[in-house]
Amino acid sequence: MNFIDSDSEENPPRLPPSKWTLRRNLVGFWLFGLCNNYPYVIMLSAAMTILHDNGLPSGDVQTNTSSNSSRHLHCNPIGTGAVLLADILPVIIIKATAPFFIHRVQYNVRVALVILFGAASFLTVAFSLEVWLSLLGVVFASVSGGLGELTFLQLTTFYDVHTVSAFASGTGGAGLFGALSYAGLRTAKVSPRNSILIMLVIPVAMAIAFYIILVKPPQLGGHCFGGREYSLLAPGQESSSYQESGKTGAAMSRYTFKEKLFLIKPLLKYMVPLTLVYFAEYLINQGLYELVNFEDIWLTNDEQYEWYQMDYQLGVFISRSSGSVLPINRLWILPILQFVNLGVFTSDAILRYMPSIWIVLMLIFWEGLLGGAAYVNTFRKIREEIPADHREFSLGVASLGDALGIAVAGMVSIPLHVVLCDNV
Repeated sequence: MNFIDSDSEENPPRLPPSKWTLRRNLVGFWLFGLCNNYPYVIMLSAAMTILHDNGLPSGDVQTNTSSNSSRHLHCNPIGTGAVLLADILPVIIIKATAPFFIHRVQYNVRVALVILFGAASFLTVAFSLEVWLSLLGVVFASVSGGLGELTFLQLTTFYDVHTVSAFASGTGGAGLFGALSYAGLRTAKVSPRNSILIMLVIPVAMAIAFYIILVKPPQLGGHCFGGREYSLLAPGQESSSYQESGKTGAAMSRYTFKEKLFLIKPLLKYMVPLTLVYFAEYLINQGLYELVNFEDIWLTNDEQYEWYQMDYQLGVFISRSSGSVLPINRLWILPILQFVNLGVFTSDAILRYMPSIWIVLMLIFWEGLLGGAAYVNTFRKIREEIPADHREFSLGVASLGDALGIAVAGMVSIPLHVVLCDNV
């Protein structure tokens, strides 16, 4: 698919008159990140409710390793890792296959699908009466988030480099505001159904961001955006650099499948650390959070789980918003630190030695900082270091890294949940 208008080479785009266009696009990409990840976050924040409110009883398991009578294991027959798997497996399929053909699909079509699946996820979960139907709604959220992340990361190749950080910050904002909004609504005694229905404002906001706020570049006219032409997107940017980035779709369409596979190997140095970080943190989030609970405090067990998610997302939001300010180039340090966190949470789930929920909250915040830093710095380095002709494809493929880590964590968290509940 040719991303360049037929007459773009004859009439090079003019320089922009001000920084207003750049600001609009940074806001647009921040909103893309926010709205794209919101359904995903809501489904994970509501995981305990999804399992409880559809006929699955919860059980309490008294620990035998602690004299602290206020520490018990509260176990669901199906751990929240099941929700995580429903939330991530469709993402794996999309991210593993789409980079090889998605350049043939118009961006406006992709975004429309993201919006529709996001809305369908909220409606399905809100009105479902069975676990399988709730999990289908989670799958819809997964399709929306997976296709959206790949689409918007690839779209940054046509814009100023800071749009990557803006998108990453927005995804962090989704985590924070998504978990906070759901936990806040539930604490205010709003029903789970109404809490989820309120979230339908998010797909509407994404449509406004894409079709109204975002300024489209000349390279994405014609078939991609209805033939409209737009000025350049970054003040002072040379038109040749945008023409270079615009050629990436046309260049990749000439590559064979085998040639595209060869382009994946140089990406492993970015993807492997990201995968390991996400494996450790999601094993904590979906395998251990619900087991690190406290009795006789101001929060119920379900509310503790929801606020753990919010605290984690606060750390993610702060670190994903700092990619342009505090860049981290040594990516391997991040998975090492995250696996230390995994060891701490696993040992507490077994030994129940943490005396206060505040210590747990501090550790969860640190966990979120590490995860957010891994995400934003991975895609920042790819955007800066990969040749322009390969960036769109590379960003799409690299987005598979976090999904793989999350998927493996989901699979491991289910037997881990069973072992801890049966033997502790």
